Amino acid sequence: MTKLLSMKAVRVWTCLGGALLLTQLSFAQTDPSPVSSATPLDDFTEREIVKEHTVLAHQPVREADILWEKRLWRIIDVREKMNQPFTAPESPLFKIVSDAAMAGDLTVYSTQDDHFSQAMSPEAVRAMLYRIDTVYRPNIDTGEDEIVVVENVRDWESVHRFRIKEAWFFDSKTSTLQVRILGIAPLMDVTDENGDFKFEMPLFWVHYPSARPLLARNKAVTHGGNYAATTTWEDIFEMRYFASCVTKENNVNDLRIQDMLTGADMVMRGEQIEAELFNREHDLWAW
Repeated sequence: MTKLLSMKAVRVWTCLGGALLLTQLSFAQTDPSPVSSATPLDDFTEREIVKEHTVLAHQPVREADILWEKRLWRIIDVREKMNQPFTAPESPLFKIVSDAAMAGDLTVYSTQDDHFSQAMSPEAVRAMLYRIDTVYRPNIDTGEDEIVVVENVRDWESVHRFRIKEAWFFDSKTSTLQVRILGIAPLMDVTDENGDFKFEMPLFWVHYPSARPLLARNKAVTHGGNYAATTTWEDIFEMRYFASCVTKENNVNDLRIQDMLTGADMVMRGEQIEAELFNREHDLWAW
């Protein structure tokens, strides 16, 4: 009799356990756990070195210590191999400065001159970089075409060159020839309706000394292939890790080299200006 009671008890407890298990399974199917909306980390650690990077201020220079100075304008062509970091999809320079300008984090200036005399508002920058078009789009409800206004952003890959304005000077206090970049202007290709090149249009001037903190917080992808490298865009310009050619030097008539020379003579004159800078510094220490 005792054995029968114990067997019945085992059966009862087994049925109760099965019922509880089925109940939990049914609740699990009807009431799934909520999916987390947090974006997972696309890395194995937090990267904070570049984000927290601060720039070192340039050594102040007294005007009385400047014995000689020359202003140069250069062109950086991003299609050259050394300049490929300028268009790296992960961190293109034009996208960084244009996004900051439209967000109001960076003040850019009109290209009516290169003296940073007229600041552009974020709205003006956005109007320049975005095109308003009207297209016909079918309406799903009515089945008829309707006119829709769309906003198309200009492709940052159409910026093939950058213009650089810089000052070379001899500091008598340190007896060194130094260079300071003053401004950066992206140049965008303008094409006709057939996609043929028409002309090159400067978009805006970036005052480089004011933009250094922003550039120092954005990583630049270089040719080294080391993903852990912390080279920033400020490092690229300070270390002069780019290839360029001189297109203008300060002169009485404020003319560019292409306004005075053409073809091979224009290229040779730019190289001659570079050589004169090198020889000037070299001659300071030649006996």
